[in-house]
Amino acid sequence: MFTIGDFARHGNVSVRMLRHYDAIGLLRPDRVDPVSGYRFYRAEQLARLNRVIALKDLGFTLQQVRSILDEQVSAGELRGMLRLRRAELAAAVAADGRRLAQVEARLRTIEAEGRMADDDVVLKRIPGVRVAVLTATTPVDADGPRDIGPIIGPLYDELCRRMAAAGVAPTGPGIAYYEVSPDRDDTIVINAGITVAADPRPEHDFAIVDLPPIEQAATFVHRGSMDDVMTGVQALARWIDANGHRSLGYPREVNLECPPDPRQWVTELQEPIARA
Repeated sequence: MFTIGDFARHGNVSVRMLRHYDAIGLLRPDRVDPVSGYRFYRAEQLARLNRVIALKDLGFTLQQVRSILDEQVSAGELRGMLRLRRAELAAAVAADGRRLAQVEARLRTIEAEGRMADDDVVLKRIPGVRVAVLTATTPVDADGPRDIGPIIGPLYDELCRRMAAAGVAPTGPGIAYYEVSPDRDDTIVINAGITVAADPRPEHDFAIVDLPPIEQAATFVHRGSMDDVMTGVQALARWIDANGHRSLGYPREVNLECPPDPRQWVTELQEPIARA
């Protein structure tokens, strides 16, 4: 017979852990002295302790371990549990690999520029949102879309006027988004949107549409006038390329803060991406 201290040393666990296993019925001592309360274990119980440790190392909960050891789980169920655990571990390894790629990309940036970047790119899921929209088009050349600034400002002014006339109040930020024209590849559609909760009506002289969620977006917070937004767009492009992703379209522009001075604007760029 082993005292609890000797059994803990042989099993390479703590006495506190053995007491916990006893309390939850996972591994009870062979005998408990009725006077002193000392716990005693048999050598054969080391086999069960080793199985507990092995199953815990695979990531099973103590409740699952108890069910497995007490044969409350069939062989088929155990195979299913192991396959699920394998999938969870594979997902964790993939996530760690992505984090490693991000760390390496950040190191390359610091080594190239000699300083830490002022802003970070963050991956997130963007929920769907309903917006009131006015649209316009602009040509696209080798350097990208042209003349967005002079177009989108008046679009927003007109949209706000029409919404006020229709009695439709904003319920969230402005969201500008861009699409390739269905008619011409050298033209994009500029959409000036404002978050609303209203339903579309025939009398509205603006559209109300539901923007779908973006399952994975690389996001970047741009501070300052939208005339200088290309710095943020380029930062997103560098991050996407350096971290093994590919862009799925133009980024949305969410106007988080729009004070009178455009130099104090805060805009989140949300670019849909997928693994390359």
